[in-house]
Parts: sequence; structure tokens; C-alpha cells
Amino acid sequence: MSPRVPASELFDDPKAAVDRLCALYDAAAEFLRDHFLDSMSKGHPGVRYRAYYPEVRLTTTSFAKVDSRLSFGHVTAPGTYATTVTRPGMFRNYLEQQIGLLLENHGVKLQIGLSDTPMPVHFAVANYPTVTVPQEGASAFVLRDVFDVPDLDTTNDDIVNGVAAPGPLGEAPLAPFTAQRVDYSLARLAHYTATDPQHFQNHVLFTNYQFYVSEFEAYARAQLADPDSGYTSFVSTGNVEITSAEEPLAHPERMPQMPTYHLKRKNGGGITLVNIGVGPSNAKTATDHIAVLRPHAWLMVGHCAGLRNSQSLGDFVLAHAYLREDKVLDDDLPVWVPIPALAEIQIALENAVAQETQLEGYDLKRVMRTGTVASVDNRNWELREQTGPVQRLSQSRAIALDMESATIAANGFRFRVPYGTLLCVSDKPLHGELKLPGMASDFYKTQVARHLMIGIRAMEQLRGMPLERIHSRKLRSFEETAFL
Repeated sequence: MSPRVPASELFDDPKAAVDRLCALYDAAAEFLRDHFLDSMSKGHPGVRYRAYYPEVRLTTTSFAKVDSRLSFGHVTAPGTYATTVTRPGMFRNYLEQQIGLLLENHGVKLQIGLSDTPMPVHFAVANYPTVTVPQEGASAFVLRDVFDVPDLDTTNDDIVNGVAAPGPLGEAPLAPFTAQRVDYSLARLAHYTATDPQHFQNHVLFTNYQFYVSEFEAYARAQLADPDSGYTSFVSTGNVEITSAEEPLAHPERMPQMPTYHLKRKNGGGITLVNIGVGPSNAKTATDHIAVLRPHAWLMVGHCAGLRNSQSLGDFVLAHAYLREDKVLDDDLPVWVPIPALAEIQIALENAVAQETQLEGYDLKRVMRTGTVASVDNRNWELREQTGPVQRLSQSRAIALDMESATIAANGFRFRVPYGTLLCVSDKPLHGELKLPGMASDFYKTQVARHLMIGIRAMEQLRGMPLERIHSRKLRSFEETAFL
């Protein structure tokens, strides 16, 4: 049994098109929710319930050339292009923008209707906080006999990895992620960060230390106290949201794996801080899922080991290349793929360092070096035999080493999300300056606030940059999806 299938309609207005997507999606999700609750209370209904994701479909017959300066918002050749859509209300700004560009660039109407992709009941009821799906065997009937459940065979990164096959009618992908892939990541984000995905902002800072969180909260409160700041609220772990500087924030008894905090601004223009912890696996997990939100930039502002004797504790490292020994992305993005530095991000970070330190030009080199950052998967790499690792680091001209930056940059490249890295030297293991408790506490007290402010200043500069400039063609391959 399925809800009534309305006929597909053609639209030439972005807002009306998204309104239609919302109506189709809400009807499908409500249908599954209502029948799920009814089945859980009464037992096996004797029928199978199925509802479908809505989709956007574009067909063009023209080779008309569009503005080649844009890296998104158009298709490259005549044909049919389609994508399934989930949570259109949450993605309204993004969808209206992308649909509007397609209408403007191709001059044809877009078709909005239901797809042939079933909506898993787990994802449908995720919209309703009071409704949860029990684990397999906990209900009085076999859940998958009555409802569709998540199917990993169709939830993958084939589109962004460039290996997606055409659809059943030969249609090419219109967006980098399918609805199922987005829903999967939205569920994972809520689990790992303990905040609802709708709170995430378009500018994401990653760090590998909880010390940055208190500084971020202090900055957020200062912004909320300033009526001209443009920031509207601050969201902490557990979806606790405050709108004034004086409001208290309750701290949960148990912290999530990746504590996340959001300084919100209109239309998602604020800043999100994610403490991903230590290691490339965590870095990949976080970026795998945040990527479906299509942020405008993400930056790593963590600590690193300085590899040069000329560096001092507290110096900054601006990565312009990455030595990838993290291994977690090798199957998705081979190590022979170069990860370029993005000029827009580099300039924003360098300007932010100059503003915060009040240094410029040649003097700036006293506190910041630009060079290769190596990322490894072994936190205690210093304890291994030194000849091989140190020789590779020297040959690569690396100036710093950490465990997350190359992963975040590589996944930014893979997912077409502008990326950058500004690290702070917290130890120099090759020169006998290890990260020991006393040294660390003094270092953190003096450097955390400055480092975080540099990241915030850089994000505020990027926020003022036109999308077509920050989302440059450097991140796009030969045949790209029209949606950003």
C-alpha cells in the first residue's frame, strides 16, 4: 500500500518547486509514520507499506554555452538529469539556489514528482523526535516484511567518486548525493555530535582539542551581547540553544564522540565548531557526513608537531600541501591524486593571522610558516625506528605533522568542499621538546584563544565572498553534477 501518487509537474519558479518537493516529502514521511505507529500498536498489518522520495528532473536538448566562470548550476551536455531529495524544508535555501541557477542557465522547466526510490521507515520517522524504530527482533513482526529499511547497496559515494552508473532511463546524476545517502549521514551526525543537523552552519571549524570549546562559547556569548553582530543564537551539545549572552548552558553528563557547537546566523551564515578528537578515522567520519550539508568551507585549526628546529612552540603552520600517510581514504581517493591548496582559503587564513598578530609581510614569517603538512595514522610514531619516517618527512619538505589535516583536506577535495589548514605547533619531538603536562598547560593558556580567533576571522572573511568565487573550478572534474 502506498499513498496516492500525484502527477509530476513542471516548474519555472524555484520557490514553487521547493514547495512542491516539501509537500511530496511530507506526505510520504507522514504516511510511513502513521502506518508505522499503527502497526506497532496493533501488530502485523497484513500488507506492505511503501512511500517514495520526491525527485528533481531536468531534460535539456541544447549545447548552449553557459557562463564558464561558474563551476556549478549547469549541465555540460544535452540529456536527462535527476536526483532524489530528502528533508527539502531543511535544505530549502540550497535547493532554491541550485534550482534557480538551472532555470536561469538552461531556460527549461524542471520536473518535480515522485521517484521510484523507496523511503526507509527509519529515515521517515527521524523527522519526529518522539518516534523511534526498534532494533530487529524487538517488534511483534519482522519490520522489513512491512516497511522498507535502509539499503547500503544503494547508499554509497559513487557519484562523488566518479563511478556512478546512469539511471534506469539513462539519466545522469543531478546532485552529488542521493536522498538515501543524505538521510544516512543526517542520522549519523545526530548520533556522533548530539546536535540536530539543522543547526549546522555553512562554515565549519574542526579541532582536535576540547580546550577550544570554552573559547568558542566565550566568543559566542560576546557576539550575542552585541546587537550588531548578526549572530542569533548558540547551540551546545544536546541541542541546548541560547539567544542571549547571560543564559546558562547545561552540560550533559555524557559527552558525544564529537562534541559540536553552532554559532548561528541567518541562512546558515554562522560558524560550527566540531571537536573531532584525535585520528584520521574520526576526521573521515566527520567529513563524510558533514559533506551532505554542502558547507561553503571547512578548516582544520588543531595542534601539530613542528618538524623544523627553527620553529617555536606556538608558531602557526599554514598548509599548502599534504603528505598523506593517514591511509583511511586510499580506497576512495588514491594517494597519487594531488590535493591542491585553494588560493581563496589560503589568503583568508593568512590575512586572519596578520590581523590577530598585528604582523605583516616579512615579519609575519616569524610566527607562521607555509609548507607541507604530513598526516599519519600512528599517534606514537616517534617510538618507531626513525630512519625511514624521518627520511620521508625530510624528502617531502614537511614542516609539521598531525593526524587529521590531510584527511580533512582530501575529503574536502573529494566532496568538492573548500578546505584549508592552520595548525599551531604544540611540540617538537625531533628536537626533544615533547608534549608534557606542564609545558602543555602553559602553551594552551596563551595560544588557544588566539588560534581560534584566527579561524573565526578567516571564516568571516569567507562568508563575505561570492559563492562562485569560493566554490572554484579547481574542485570540479570533467563531468560534474549541476548541484553544488
